[in-house]
Amino acid sequence: MEKIILVHGAWHNASCWEGVIKALKEKGYEAEAVTLAGNGPEDDRKGITYEQALKPLVEKLEEQPEPAVLVGHSSAGHVIQMTAPKVADKISKIVFNNAWILPQGKSQFDMIPDQEMAMGIKQMALATPDHSIPLMEDFIRGALASGVSEEEQNRLISHLVPQPLALFDTPIQANAFAQLETPRVLLYCTEDLSLPPGAFVGMFQSLGEAPVVELQGSHEALFFQPEAYADALVQCIKTV
Repeated sequence: MEKIILVHGAWHNASCWEGVIKALKEKGYEAEAVTLAGNGPEDDRKGITYEQALKPLVEKLEEQPEPAVLVGHSSAGHVIQMTAPKVADKISKIVFNNAWILPQGKSQFDMIPDQEMAMGIKQMALATPDHSIPLMEDFIRGALASGVSEEEQNRLISHLVPQPLALFDTPIQANAFAQLETPRVLLYCTEDLSLPPGAFVGMFQSLGEAPVVELQGSHEALFFQPEAYADALVQCIKTV
């Protein structure tokens, strides 16, 4: 079976994938999660650039003896857009999970529907010593981790860290990724409240026609429903 490399989104790190990795192992799959530079609990977040953030993922893929399945959650969508062309021969398939997939020359901030809110988040980050976006607990509880108990929300928040601004504020170079022919599939969590309905599907479809596998769950299904998430992920891998 192909190895699976899991990539987190904003505020997250590799620890958020622990349940999924365990569930995949029980199904016979080898899986490993990567923490982007600046997203480790003890990382120095000051001055982290987008390219520096990508480095651990690029290095992890380069060391793979065989091409791996690359899975990206949320902001990891554009991380994959920027990473895959550097190591295309090390990637067999790509699974986007409710992922931000951006046009050429746009940043994630550019694509947030409420631009006033986006600028407010940026100013919040610029006001911190290391220019990181603090945990926005109301957003996490109301949009990302909806539908679970406060105790479960607290468990998720205990894993999260401030997010280096560069991940949101850097325009990406998407043209090279658009030229790749790597098979791709969308794992779509249908109860996600973080963007308007259909937004993640629309971003994925901007890449061209490709399969969609649905999972009834929130933006944080990977954390709260690891067994069901692993089942859906295996279905994605077998689909393409």
